[in-house]
Amino acid sequence: MITLKINGQDHNVDVEPDMPLLWVLRDKLGMTGTKFGCGIAQCGACTVQINGVATRSCVTPAAAVVGAEIKTIEALTDSGNSVIQKAWIDHEVPQCGYCQPGMMMAADALLKDNPHPTDEDINAAITNICRCGTYPRVRKAIHAAANNT
Repeated sequence: MITLKINGQDHNVDVEPDMPLLWVLRDKLGMTGTKFGCGIAQCGACTVQINGVATRSCVTPAAAVVGAEIKTIEALTDSGNSVIQKAWIDHEVPQCGYCQPGMMMAADALLKDNPHPTDEDINAAITNICRCGTYPRVRKAIHAAANNT
């Protein structure tokens, strides 16, 4: 049994210590906003924040984040109206939408670390893969969110 602090709440889960955090979130806790994409930390669909840092949950063992603050897409807001979510909607970022939770979590972490990023900062920080190719709209949405924070 391990205890994880997720979105401000402690959760006791009976899992193997090496179980990826992604599967703890989805299968054990029913938090399905975090998506499975590649399973090798390349695509970023599974991005959550660990102590404020964008982290790929598909390769992060649950035991490695005991005592850490874990934030998932469910924590942005219940109503879907966080600054990032509004910018995503205003700039019509999603097409298929599958990568978007991880992308928004990476953008949220970026803006907390760098409230006014340049295009180069965004390119360096947002390494998530979007198969639909919405990167120009992602960049515009991040700039818009930065201007509204």
